[in-house]
Amino acid sequence: MVFQFLKRGGGDAPEQKASAAGRVMAWGGAGRVAWSPRDVVSLTKNGFLGNPIGFRAVKLIAEAAAALPLVLQDRERRYEAHPLIDLMRRPNPAQGRAELLEALYGHLLLTGNAYVEAVAGEEAALPLELYVLRSDRMSVVPGADGWPVAYEYAVGGRKHRFDMTGEIPPICHIRSFHPQDDHYGFTPMRAAASAVDVHNAASRWSKALLDNAARPSGAIVYRGSDGNATLTQEQYDRLLDEMASQHQGAANAGRPMLLEGGLDWKPMGFSPSDMEFQKTKEAAAREIAVAFGVPPMLLGIPGDATYANYQEANRAFYRLTVLPLAHRVSAALSDWLARFSGEAVELRPDLDQVPALAGERDQQWRRVSEASFLTDAEKRAILGLPKIAEEE
Repeated sequence: MVFQFLKRGGGDAPEQKASAAGRVMAWGGAGRVAWSPRDVVSLTKNGFLGNPIGFRAVKLIAEAAAALPLVLQDRERRYEAHPLIDLMRRPNPAQGRAELLEALYGHLLLTGNAYVEAVAGEEAALPLELYVLRSDRMSVVPGADGWPVAYEYAVGGRKHRFDMTGEIPPICHIRSFHPQDDHYGFTPMRAAASAVDVHNAASRWSKALLDNAARPSGAIVYRGSDGNATLTQEQYDRLLDEMASQHQGAANAGRPMLLEGGLDWKPMGFSPSDMEFQKTKEAAAREIAVAFGVPPMLLGIPGDATYANYQEANRAFYRLTVLPLAHRVSAALSDWLARFSGEAVELRPDLDQVPALAGERDQQWRRVSEASFLTDAEKRAILGLPKIAEEE
């Protein structure tokens, strides 16, 4: 048939052209962007366990917030000794105050949620022990009205249910603001997920470059002496094996390449996109730091001149990131624990003992003390101090 070769699968092609370029070893990539999963476990694995910027940002905030001195006071006095102070000093046999609060802040930053369990005693007004539970194992059980009636903690294939319908709830759930979720908070790691993927991909690119002798790749072109520019499958596989075993990796850096007849090495130079690679990585690192509210200068990221010096960056870090987080968490814990004892007491960070804010607090104390138009009661209220007995 004259038109048989036009049919799919019908007949052989009338001719086949040969290429003089021959088979080359090269690669290229153009396609869809491969983003990492956005669930809590994957975000923690990629953004905290597998990324130095995310790890350091979370540790920096959690450790700074956990190290803030706390004071306990009510409207009348500031307590030097109190059962609640003792409970916070040693919340459980395995942890002290700093360890418990660091775990609490860490879960809140990584997942947007933090859960504290109270182990209540039969006669004691306050809980005997406090524990921070893993956020990825906890789930909310909403009631008919949408409010949580219970929490379920799953571990080892078993679930433990915490009933929240009693007078005093056994779980304190602290969550970040989430505009589209009624029960769970929003983690900064989710906002920084794209930058984390870019930063991790850039690190893998650097590792691959080092594995290839820290130089741009090239192409091996085969030109046969008889004009046939095609390697056999056996020759091609042997060439790939020799390249992988003899010319890749740090141990083979600088090793000369021995090419057999017909093989020619064509080096390739860096493209402009390769030259911008380091800037892309630094930009991704800054985005991660911004998502968590950590000045890039504190993480050693170059190219950021927002703050005049390190001291200003540290003061901004405490004022804009650490203190708002610590105030919110301490207020939530105070309100929850006060329901056990029935006392209207409040835990709050002691700003006068924060070294980063020493200069700022000195100015405020001096400015308030020199305000002659204020009474002593008004001055104490401005400075966050409780009333004294004589003022009643």
